[in-house]
Amino acid sequence: MKIALSTLATALALGLIAPAMAEDQGIIVYNAQHESLAKEWAAGFTRETGIKVTLRNGGDSDFSNQIVAEGAASPADVFLTENSPAMALVEAAGLFAPVDADTLAQVPQEYQPSSGKWVGVAARSTVFAYNKDKLKKDQLPKSVLDLADPSWKGRWAASPSGADFQAIVSALLQIKGEAATADWLKAMKENFTAYKGNSTVMKAVNAGEIDGGVIYHYYYFGDQAKTGENSGNVALHYFKNQDPGAFVSVSGGGVLASSKHPKEAQAFLKWVTGKGGQDVLKTGTSYEYAVGKGAESNPKLVPLPDLQAPKVDPATLNSKKVIDLMTQAGLL
Repeated sequence: MKIALSTLATALALGLIAPAMAEDQGIIVYNAQHESLAKEWAAGFTRETGIKVTLRNGGDSDFSNQIVAEGAASPADVFLTENSPAMALVEAAGLFAPVDADTLAQVPQEYQPSSGKWVGVAARSTVFAYNKDKLKKDQLPKSVLDLADPSWKGRWAASPSGADFQAIVSALLQIKGEAATADWLKAMKENFTAYKGNSTVMKAVNAGEIDGGVIYHYYYFGDQAKTGENSGNVALHYFKNQDPGAFVSVSGGGVLASSKHPKEAQAFLKWVTGKGGQDVLKTGTSYEYAVGKGAESNPKLVPLPDLQAPKVDPATLNSKKVIDLMTQAGLL
């Protein structure tokens, strides 16, 4: 691979004079993150290093199960997700290489698993999106657990089939335990209205079809940055107080142990978690949180420390158990 003179210094600094790569695909990234965000990351990394990045786009669960099925034969060099449970599934199968220490050092401990097998690249906050004409602030649930109360029957919504909501349930499982989670899911089945996709939940709230819904924050900010037509009647309620409903989901990045280009894959992860990659989160249109040390998120967002999120080890979020519990509750 030829590296332009303007990028040679950067490449040397990263330890990256890359060998020729088969079929000129560079590193292959299984990307379950927002496609536009991953494209910006890939383009920025290539500009600085001359190393090509080929993105294959899909969903958290689809890719994590595919990687497990492919095992050591996976063509992927890097896996990026929206939520942590998909990373935990691949980690449990022993398919990640340890993340370089220099990369881990760029991200605070609360945004990486205790194992060091992958690292946080971005984050999103759980919120209760509500219709301002239907609910006043003193009528909002103080905890996400309050939504199990019969008084909320027919008044709230979620998208149970999505990886986003399942990550929230996984956090609830870690924080409150299996029995409490099973009880909450049983009550949820009685009380809530199901929609497919968080954006659809928000649209329903905006239209007054439902009082409120449990989603991630960036759907609101993304719509507000455009026309606001699907969020004009919506406000966001942050549970805070280390409530399970204040869960901050960590988007992960990891290098596959079977990677044919491990140095380049590790360098990509280092770039994404460093200044270049984290600045994309500040200035781009994803409205996800930057998680790198000293990195700034979009100024429109509530600062991460102000969310008062519960402490959760991303490595122990259990998607399989959550799916079993949700299926037993009749939600899937």
